[in-house]
Amino acid sequence: MTEVHYHVSVQLRLPWSAPVRRASARRELAIDGRVFPIVIARHRWARRYVLRVTADGQLRVTVPRGASIAGGLAFAEREAAWIAREWATVQARTTWGDGTRVWYRGVLLTLSVEDVAVRVGETRVTCGPRQDVRAVLQAHWRAAATRELPSRCLALASEHGLSPASVRVRDQQSRWGACSGKGAITLNWRLVQMPPDVADYVMLHELAHLRQPNHSRRFWREVDRLCPSWRDAERWLRAHGRELL
Repeated sequence: MTEVHYHVSVQLRLPWSAPVRRASARRELAIDGRVFPIVIARHRWARRYVLRVTADGQLRVTVPRGASIAGGLAFAEREAAWIAREWATVQARTTWGDGTRVWYRGVLLTLSVEDVAVRVGETRVTCGPRQDVRAVLQAHWRAAATRELPSRCLALASEHGLSPASVRVRDQQSRWGACSGKGAITLNWRLVQMPPDVADYVMLHELAHLRQPNHSRRFWREVDRLCPSWRDAERWLRAHGRELL
């Protein structure tokens, strides 16, 4: 992860993303009759090309420092079969209906769609027959996150003698959380889908940046002090982070 100075925000990113230095050219790649726009992003700390298929059908190619954009495009072309499979998987994940499996509070639950509602675990949310099930549930969960996450983060901060300037919840697409140089913390609402101890780790990770605004060894020692089980939480995020949509 990138070391930054106080005036730059520090972020705990999602497993498929890399800190983007700057976006450059757009390209397209046709696979099985579908045209995928390609977004090229350079990242100075990347060691290899990284390819991601987004929910809106884009191909995001991260290009390491010193590597060529042409090489990134060639890499995407070589992965055409994988892209086709991944796009099918993304579509299956992003279209929710009766029987869809989703994470909430760290438990993988099965949706039950009724005439005027959708049930997930013990929760029943009103949902009309023409409404998007995913959008309805995500709005419900985001409201819960807005109520719960800031107070939990502030409670954790108090336990460790820390004082963030503010804590807000956002619909972040490339990070689980971030801490600005002014001590403002933002959290991804999807933390409510994680096990509580994993969500706590994300918050403690960002709180640690109040003392170490970088990802140096001293920062990770601070994380280890605040959250001794952080490695287990990281393993959960790597294993299941892509499933939180």
